[in-house]
Amino acid sequence: MKSIPVREQTKLWRLPNFGGLELMHAAYVTHTFARHTHEGFAVGVIESGALGFDYRGESLIASPGAINLANPDEAHTGHAAAESGWTYRMFYLDAALLEQAAAEIAGRPKSLPFFQSGVIHDDRLARMIHGLHAAMEGNETSRLELESRFLNMLATLILRHADAPPALCSVGREHAAVRRAKEYIEAYCSENVSLAQLANAACLSHFHFIRVFRRETGLTPHAYLNQARVRRARSLIAAGWAIAPAAYETGFVDQSHLTRQFKRILGITPGQYSNFIQDR
Repeated sequence: MKSIPVREQTKLWRLPNFGGLELMHAAYVTHTFARHTHEGFAVGVIESGALGFDYRGESLIASPGAINLANPDEAHTGHAAAESGWTYRMFYLDAALLEQAAAEIAGRPKSLPFFQSGVIHDDRLARMIHGLHAAMEGNETSRLELESRFLNMLATLILRHADAPPALCSVGREHAAVRRAKEYIEAYCSENVSLAQLANAACLSHFHFIRVFRRETGLTPHAYLNQARVRRARSLIAAGWAIAPAAYETGFVDQSHLTRQFKRILGITPGQYSNFIQDR
C-alpha cells in the first residue's frame, strides 16, 4: 500500500491580547531554513517527525515530544531530520514577556532569562506548551484561562530550564485579596474577564495572584470562573430560560460549550437539568 506523503502547510497568527506573541502551526518536508535569528524567543514542541538544526555550535535533533528553543539573536538553521519531515507548534515571544515573567516569579525586577540548550526534554512542560498552543488556535477557552496558562508555561520554562532561575517568592494566605477577586468574578462572570482585572482587584502581581488564589480556594481563577458561569446558567435554566440563550447570557461560546462545562462540574447536562426542573 502506497503511503500518502505529508503536505507542507503553515498557519501563522497573532493574538491581540498577548503583547508581541505570534504562533505558528506548521508541517515541513523538503523546506530548509537558512541560517537566521529571531528578535525574541522561539519556543515550540515537535508533534511528529524530527527537526534538525545547527545552534550554538551544535547539530541538534528534536524528535516528537521534544521542546525546541532559540534565544533572541542566536543564529540557527532548520531542516527535516526524518524522511517524513516534521510538524511542530511554535511560540514567537517578545523578550519583554520572558523578562516580565521572571520578575513576576521573583517579585522584583529581573534580567532577561537565558537558556543554554536548543533542545529540552521535559514531558510536563511539553504538554503545557502543546496544550496551550492548541487552545489558542481554538475559540472556546476563556481569556482568563489562556492568560493564566500562558504565564504558568513561561514560569515553568524559566524555573526548570533557565540559567540561574529566580527564586520563587513565598506565598501566604491572602484572605482579603482572594475574597475581592472572587467577588469580582461573581459580579462579572458573563464577561471576558482578564487576569489583569482580577490581579488588580486583589492588589497582587499576576503570578502571585494565581498562586495565592489556588492555595486559598483549591481552584485556579479560570476554574472558579467556569464554576460561576455554570451556577449562573443553572439559575437561569431553573427560572425557565432555554439552554442556548442561557449559554450566551453567561459567557459561553454556544450551547455545546455550556453543555460540556455543565456536565464536567455538575455531572449532568443542561438538558437533563431542565427536564428535572420541569418534572418537579
